[in-house]
Amino acid sequence: MGDIYILMVIALAVLAVIDLVVGVSNDAVNFLNSAIGSKAIPIKKIMIIASLGVLAGALSSSGMMEVARKGIFIPSQFQFNEIMYIFMAVMITDIILLDVFNTLGMPTSTTVSIVFELLGSAVTISVIKILGNDAQTLQDIWSYINYQTALTIIIGILLSVFVAFSIGAIVQFFSRIVYSFNFAKRPNYINAIFGGLSITAITYFIVIKGMKGTNFYKDIKHIISDNTLEIMGIGFIFWALISFLFVSVFKLNILRLIIAIGTFSLAMAFSGNDLVNFIGVPIAAWNSYEAWSISGLPADQFSMGVLAKRVPSNNLLLILAGIIMVITLWFSKKARLVIETGVNLSRQGEGHEKFKPNAASRAMVRAGIAINSVYTQIVPKQVLTYIDEKFTKPELNFNNDDIKDLPAFDMVRASINLVVAGILISIGTSLKLPLSTTYVTFMVAMGTSLADRAWGRESAVYRIAGVLSVIGGWFLTAIVAFTASAIIAYLIYLGNIITVSIFLALIVVLLSKSFFKSNEKEKEKDIQLKKEKEVINTISGVIEDSSDKIYGVTKRVKKLYSNVILCLIDENLENLKKNNKSVKKLNEDMEALKSDVFYFVKSLDEKSVTASKFYIVALEYIQDVAQSVEYISKISFQHVNNNHKKLKKEQIKDLKKTEEQLSSIFDKMLMFFESNNFDKLSEIIEDKQKLLSKVSKSVEDQINRIRTTETSAKNSTLYFGIILETKDLVSALVNLSIQYQNYYTDSKSLES
Repeated sequence: MGDIYILMVIALAVLAVIDLVVGVSNDAVNFLNSAIGSKAIPIKKIMIIASLGVLAGALSSSGMMEVARKGIFIPSQFQFNEIMYIFMAVMITDIILLDVFNTLGMPTSTTVSIVFELLGSAVTISVIKILGNDAQTLQDIWSYINYQTALTIIIGILLSVFVAFSIGAIVQFFSRIVYSFNFAKRPNYINAIFGGLSITAITYFIVIKGMKGTNFYKDIKHIISDNTLEIMGIGFIFWALISFLFVSVFKLNILRLIIAIGTFSLAMAFSGNDLVNFIGVPIAAWNSYEAWSISGLPADQFSMGVLAKRVPSNNLLLILAGIIMVITLWFSKKARLVIETGVNLSRQGEGHEKFKPNAASRAMVRAGIAINSVYTQIVPKQVLTYIDEKFTKPELNFNNDDIKDLPAFDMVRASINLVVAGILISIGTSLKLPLSTTYVTFMVAMGTSLADRAWGRESAVYRIAGVLSVIGGWFLTAIVAFTASAIIAYLIYLGNIITVSIFLALIVVLLSKSFFKSNEKEKEKDIQLKKEKEVINTISGVIEDSSDKIYGVTKRVKKLYSNVILCLIDENLENLKKNNKSVKKLNEDMEALKSDVFYFVKSLDEKSVTASKFYIVALEYIQDVAQSVEYISKISFQHVNNNHKKLKKEQIKDLKKTEEQLSSIFDKMLMFFESNNFDKLSEIIEDKQKLLSKVSKSVEDQINRIRTTETSAKNSTLYFGIILETKDLVSALVNLSIQYQNYYTDSKSLES
């Protein structure tokens, strides 16, 4: 029987490595957001600094390991086999849950997930024990669960959301008043004071407070605790002088130094606080196995009260975990996706918004506008004018610049993000509270964004919707973590090693599928980024770029149109549903292209501005095509989904013929845009006239059928909708081709 548990321990060790990978992929956003968003430091240097911070933090995390051992449940109430069920359920749930959030590109809290997973699995095993004991009732559940500590942790996590947002907003507001957006012109003494305060706060709260988790802290505890004010005072003077020399003698930007130190410190705080989330459970399982194996008792008779005792952490294991985290940091593609979400929500300017507005975000924006109107009436005009001057952003010249390469926000905000988040996290770490670093860093970033007026009338409704989506995901994390862990713990209790094996196989399948899928997305994204980074500063360049987009959309529309007609004829509801999703994605891509028109036109030089007219017209035609195929797909799905009568033979025959003719036009258009062979245009126009004549004849035939044999109003509505929308679709395509030929010819004549 002991072989089963050693296999479980081995499985937990493997799961710990996997959890480190998926966990760091999600949590990298916490300490990389500010440095990457501000582009203060080259990306490779950022990664080196963060890596060193992660390794340093790993050694200071030992004190936090007690949370996994006794923070949520009372160990003495469980036997060894039950503890192993709890730990296995926690690790399996954690990996699956975090990988799902990574795939979606949503930052979630590894702290919340581990706390609620421990709670869910412990409650399940506790209920099983209570039901098997006639002397106990469900009210005795509190004798198994360490509810006071668990409640303190949960309240601390939730409170950190409000505190982080508020403090981030307040500090950013006053920092902007001092610095404005022209921080390069600020006097050297301001830079020195700001640098002294920032670096002192970071070094004291992160380095000194962070040492509380290390084994050697007791040797210097009396020095630190008895001389706190002196240490901070001396630290401020020292760092202020260093900052003054930095800016006045070496003529360097002190904000870059703050961001570098802040990134190191926040990475250290993250590692020190969150490492328990990844390896705390497996280490506790190993400690449990060691204690049980030398006891000589059966697994179901050995009480796990030993976990209540403090056990020194193995520094070698901590360093090994830190190395795995660093490797993940460098090579995880999913980490980039999660970082992108955080940067996107906090960027200073407008652009493509990832999230769609909802009723809640609209209501909050209206409330904000109303509050602002009251605020402007109360505050004196002179004060408002002074504040507005400080928040006035410098005009940026977009000509010949790649707008996507501009920083998402400036270095002042990046510095505040790092300093405030680092201080709050280090306070939580020093108090042995596993605060969610995701909650703290994300909400600090959102608070500073709001205070920095990054959420203007153009973007606020989208940004707030994004923040609400992320916060909603956090609550979902807690619910899903608790429920899934509880269910998995019960299944492991029933099936033991067999159930564990099944879940391990499931994890392998899910992670493999997720890995290959993310690789495909990354390749597509790299291709897209490569295209976006090519500076288009000639008319022919605009035409060529437009041609690529038109070709891609035409190819997709051809497939979607053919699919919907064939699936409608076969009444294939499942494929119609899939087609609807693909059509929706096409229209979302079109909306994204249209939302970027402003920046596209801004980036052109004066010689190429005339070509922007074609780009705008082309997008309108493409959107007409996409909307036509969307309408056809939607009404076809609704018809089949509502179980209406199948199309008549004559209708099916007409639709097949129409689809064949339109497919032929699509093929010629694809050749047209791929090779710029304008000889095909006359054939396309001729085929269009034939198709329009066919459509007109089909409408007349259907009218005759209605007057004689047709008995289904739904069929007629569907048929007319498809035929007439096809007419609009082909007209838009051909008009687009004619426009393309005219602009292409003109561009060549201008450049020759």
